[in-house]
Amino acid sequence: MSTRVFLVTGGSRGIGEAVAVGAARQGFDVVLTYASNEARAASVVQRIRDAGGNAEAVRADTADEADILRTFSVVDSCGRLAVMVYNSGITGAHSPLAEAATETIDRVLAVNLRGAILCAREAVRRMSTRSGGAGGSIVFVSSRASFYGSPNEFVWYAASKGGMDSLTNGLAREVATEGIRVNAVSPGPIATEIHRPGKLEIGAKRSPMQRAGTPEEVANTVLFLASEAASYVNGANLVISGGL
Repeated sequence: MSTRVFLVTGGSRGIGEAVAVGAARQGFDVVLTYASNEARAASVVQRIRDAGGNAEAVRADTADEADILRTFSVVDSCGRLAVMVYNSGITGAHSPLAEAATETIDRVLAVNLRGAILCAREAVRRMSTRSGGAGGSIVFVSSRASFYGSPNEFVWYAASKGGMDSLTNGLAREVATEGIRVNAVSPGPIATEIHRPGKLEIGAKRSPMQRAGTPEEVANTVLFLASEAASYVNGANLVISGGL
């Protein structure tokens, strides 16, 4: 198939929505996943279609391998996977580690890291020139939390993003001769719904630029990394934090 498909997980809101809309503007057919809000995902799909693009939404828990495999089956039915952006991410309830529930830690690691690994595996299987693919680009949405550690909030979330950073580093080297580039972005305070009340304002004040970033500002960087303009960029992790 000649149709180029752009998969973005967690594509129904925030950074994922901005990436999905931007990818459609660049001529990709978009497949986006969402966790639970069907109406929100449908509105993103309709927004893309109203602008003349093609998009499909798939309800998927990226901690669930069966859901991941089903998502990639939808991708296969749409065309050739050209880009995979792993944007799914949760923090869990904030607390010091000593007070964190095991269920919270397990769930965050499953969504943020295990899901990223499994989605990357499926993307490589389709993209690799070694297995007959046409190459492609993988971009992980990490976080500046991997550097700061998020003490007294959710160190397990920071650890999951640190694992994603290592995944980016290793996989970029593993598949570089197979036509696949692997990169990441690490946003700082971005105006999305992931923050608990008041947290975004605190982060914005800490930024040297004295403001939070927008989902579109992150999406622009993701789309650059996915594009031919970044054809020699591999294994990079671009910080998008206003200097924080």
